[in-house]
Amino acid sequence: MALFMQMDEEPAVPKPTFNDFGYKKDGGSNITDKDCSSWKGQGDWEEDWGEAYVGKRQPALFVIEVNSGDVRPVDGIGRSLSVGQVVWAPARKGLHEYLVFVGWPSDTRKFGMIYCFNRPCALYAVKAPSFGSDMKDNAIDDASLTNLSEGTSSAFLPRFTPDGTFLLFLSSKTCVDSGAHSATQSLHKIEWNNEGAPSPSKILDVVPVVMCPEDGCFPGIYCFNVLSNPWLSDGSTMILSSIWRSTGVIISVNVLSGEVSKLTPSESDHSWSLLALDGNNILSVCSSLIDVPQIKYGSLLKEESIDAVWSWLDVSSPTSESHEKVKSLLSSLQFDILKIPVKNVSENVTKGAGKPIEAIYVSSKSKGHSCDPMIVILHGGPHGSSLTSFSKSLGFLASIGYSLLIVNYRGSIGFGEEALQSLLGNIGSQDVNDVLTAIDHAIDMGLADTSKITVLGGSHGGFLTTHLIGQAPDKFAAAAARNPVCNLALMVGTSDIPDWCFVETFGTDGVSSYTEAPPPQLLTTFHEKSPIAHLSKVKTPTLLLLGAKDLRVPVSNGLQFARALKEKGVPVKVIVFPEDIHPISRPQSDFESFVNIGVWFKKYCK
Repeated sequence: MALFMQMDEEPAVPKPTFNDFGYKKDGGSNITDKDCSSWKGQGDWEEDWGEAYVGKRQPALFVIEVNSGDVRPVDGIGRSLSVGQVVWAPARKGLHEYLVFVGWPSDTRKFGMIYCFNRPCALYAVKAPSFGSDMKDNAIDDASLTNLSEGTSSAFLPRFTPDGTFLLFLSSKTCVDSGAHSATQSLHKIEWNNEGAPSPSKILDVVPVVMCPEDGCFPGIYCFNVLSNPWLSDGSTMILSSIWRSTGVIISVNVLSGEVSKLTPSESDHSWSLLALDGNNILSVCSSLIDVPQIKYGSLLKEESIDAVWSWLDVSSPTSESHEKVKSLLSSLQFDILKIPVKNVSENVTKGAGKPIEAIYVSSKSKGHSCDPMIVILHGGPHGSSLTSFSKSLGFLASIGYSLLIVNYRGSIGFGEEALQSLLGNIGSQDVNDVLTAIDHAIDMGLADTSKITVLGGSHGGFLTTHLIGQAPDKFAAAAARNPVCNLALMVGTSDIPDWCFVETFGTDGVSSYTEAPPPQLLTTFHEKSPIAHLSKVKTPTLLLLGAKDLRVPVSNGLQFARALKEKGVPVKVIVFPEDIHPISRPQSDFESFVNIGVWFKKYCK
C-alpha cells in the first residue's frame, strides 16, 4: 500500500448568513446559499501567525492512498496545535503506522512566526489513518497523540536515523528561554520505541549550545533546513548547512559520538550551502560576494571521522553561466573578512562578548591611492547575519563604484551564544558602537574616505541606520533604510511581534514583563531606545523604502520618522511598495529598491 502525507489548510469556517427575517444560520452545513438570497456576515475574527501568514487558516494533516486516491484526515490532533514538518515514523510490520510532526500551541496569543525561533514547539506522534476494510481501525481518539519531547520547550526538524533507532531533532530552547528570536541551536536524539505505540523518551544531547567558541573553532549549529535524508552511508553521520562566523559552511555530525567536522575547505572564505546528498556524495552551492553561485560535487576520500577528507569538484551547468558583462564587473572586485576588536568592554561582559567582531570588506582591485565611496551594510534581526555568499543587490552596488563594509556586530548568529545574548537589553548602544568601531577601523586602515561614507540597512539594520545618523550626525553623507524600526513605542502596539520590543529593550526580563498594554514608564524606555529619540540631531539625507503590507515593522514606523525629518528640513524621500511585506522581495520591488538606493547615494556622495 502506497501512502503519501500532505499538509493543507482546514476548510473555511462557514459564515453566518442573514435574510429578510434576520439571522438565518450559524454555520450549519444543512442550509445552502441557495436558501438565502442575502448577504453573509464576516464571522468571528481568528488570529493568524502574522507576517507572511495573513489569510492562512488552521493547518491540517491528511494521508493519501496513492493507488486509489483515497484521502483521509489524520484524527486526534485537535485545533490547539498548528502542525508542520511531518515525517513518517519507521514502519514496523504488524504495527500501526505513525506520523511524527512539530506542533506549535495555537490556542493562546499568536505572535508572528516567520523568522522567529522562540515560539515554543514540541514533537508529537499520531497514528496514521488505516485504509483497510476494517473501519474500526479508523476510530482514533485524542489519546493516540503523544508528546515525544516533553523535556524541552523547543523541538523541530525531526529526522530518523536510517535504521530507525533514533529520532534526531534541533532545538532553539535558548530562544524560548531568553526571548531572542534566533540563537545558537542544539541537536538532540531520543530512542524510538519499536514495541507498539511510541512514548516520551529521555532526551539525549548530541551537540549542545556553544557558548564561547575558541578562536577558529566550531561556533555552534545555525541550521534552518534539513534534507529529508541527511545521512551518509554509515547511517550515523548527519550532514547540515550551518553558519561559521561570516561564512556559510557544510558540517557533519556523528550522532553517536557528537563529533562535529567542517566538510567545506577551511582555507576558503566562500559560503557553501547543501543541495542534495546520496550516500557519500554531496551536491552543494558555493559562492562569494564576487563569485556567482557554482554547483560543487563533493565525495568522501577518507572516512576516519574527524580526519575525513573531502574532494570538491566544479559541476558545469549552462544555467549557472553569467552574462559576460556581469562576470567582467565582478572580476574587478575583491573581498576580505576583517577581524575588529570591540571597544569599551566592561569587566562584567562575558568572554564571548568581548571577542572581535567581523566585517566583510568588498572593494575594487584597482582603486589606487584614492578610496571609493563606502556603503556600510547592516543586517536585520538583530540576531541574523551577513555572509560572504553572493548577493545580486550588493553586487550591483559594488559594481557602480562603491566599496562595501558589511558588519556582523555582536548579537549576530554564527559567533557563539555569549556574544549573541550580550545584545539583549543593549540595542541602540552596543550594536551602534560596534558599527562605529568597524567604520573607524576601516578608516584607520585607509579603506574609507571620511567624507564619502553612506549607510544602508533593513529592519533592525534600518534601526541601526536611523540610530547612526542621529548618534553620529557628521559621519554619513547619505542613508537608506528598508522597513526600519524607528520608534519602539509605536511598534510595540502595531507589530505582529510586540514581544521582540520587550526582549531587545529590556533583555531577558522582557519575557516576564510583556504586556499588551505597556504602562507609561515602559513606553518612555521604548522611546529612549529608539532612533526617533535622536531625531533632533539628524541632518543626513535619508531614503526610506517601505512595504505597505509589512506586519513586522508596520509602515507607520517609517512614515512617522520621514514626516518628522521633513518637519525639520532634512532631505528625505519615501518610496512605498503597495503589495510588499517586510522583506520587499518581490522581483520588481527589489529591483526598484536598489536602483533608487544607488541613485540616492550618487546624488549625495560624489
